[in-house]
Amino acid sequence: MSKRILLFVGWMLCVTIAQAQQSQDSSGSSVMISGLLDAGVSYVTNQAGHSATFADSGIIAPNLLGFRGTEDLGGGSSAIFNIVTQFNLMNGTVLPSAGALFNREAYVGLSNRRLGTLTFGNQFDFMMDELLQYDPSCYFGGFYNFRQGPFAGLGIPQNPTGSFDFDRVSGSTRIPNSVKYKSPTISGLTVGAMYGFSNQSGAFSAGNTLSFGADYTIGRLGLGAAYTYIKYPQLNNGHDGIRNFGLGGRYDAGILQGFLLYTHTENTLSGAEINVLVTGANWNIRGAWSLGVSYEYMKGNTVLANNSASQFSTTLGYALSKRTALSITALYQHANGNGAQTQAWMNALQSSSTSDQALFRVGMTTRF
Repeated sequence: MSKRILLFVGWMLCVTIAQAQQSQDSSGSSVMISGLLDAGVSYVTNQAGHSATFADSGIIAPNLLGFRGTEDLGGGSSAIFNIVTQFNLMNGTVLPSAGALFNREAYVGLSNRRLGTLTFGNQFDFMMDELLQYDPSCYFGGFYNFRQGPFAGLGIPQNPTGSFDFDRVSGSTRIPNSVKYKSPTISGLTVGAMYGFSNQSGAFSAGNTLSFGADYTIGRLGLGAAYTYIKYPQLNNGHDGIRNFGLGGRYDAGILQGFLLYTHTENTLSGAEINVLVTGANWNIRGAWSLGVSYEYMKGNTVLANNSASQFSTTLGYALSKRTALSITALYQHANGNGAQTQAWMNALQSSSTSDQALFRVGMTTRF
């Protein structure tokens, strides 16, 4: 995937530190500092019955400051750490909550070229790790294109809308108290597993998290699969939760890259389910120009009144350099269903007063 695309995949750059300021000692150990910044102006046609124009940040990419380190232990082994904070560029406040300094990621672990990597801390699960790279809606629409729609009845606990980023592909939340293993890549195949502890006394399996992932790359083709099951104390005393799984694929034809993604989300207590199909493509037009388009269809089951939403997005990008890009983004959602709440509702906005909602944005993204 070209560097022009990477400028728009900021949600992955917080994991893959690039072009960081680096210090290294004679032993081969190093510490890298990286950052990612995004700001722009958006216009939305309908929020609770009114149009609005506003400044925003962290949309095409999150605003991040991170520190990543490695210490060479010899024999192909290293001690590693990664701590990342996310913030609002417009007012400087830490996200998502004040006081949680390294809220985005915080982990420490060991890595070996032959055995893989084992880490401990607050980490992304495999729905994000393996499937974000196959989700064009996040590339071409960013934060406003995270999964959201007329699905509040899904009822995810500790969630601002009940269905914000419901399939977890965008990585809006992490798994605390987790242990994570990722294998080395062998013949194009990488696999991984994660366990998140509930830290509840006398309830080892209540409120825990399980996640698994696999990724396979052969030539121009990439394939991925992931599964995550999070149990919440609010759902049957921690014995039920939200189950997600998904499959994704990507084909890189050089100037054109195509994407396809399917995810399934289920509340195991209520039986509410949502299926999502996403497809899209990126075209490296010429020089520094690129154009990305995506379409996603979200469908709830009878528990969710068969509500559904179709969402389109496109981003025209111009890379000023390898680090900095300008973008123009347009999004549109149309909602359908039988429930009382079938208004269009794009992520991070107030719901529309009708079944339609559109947004236009101009922005700038840079990284260091």
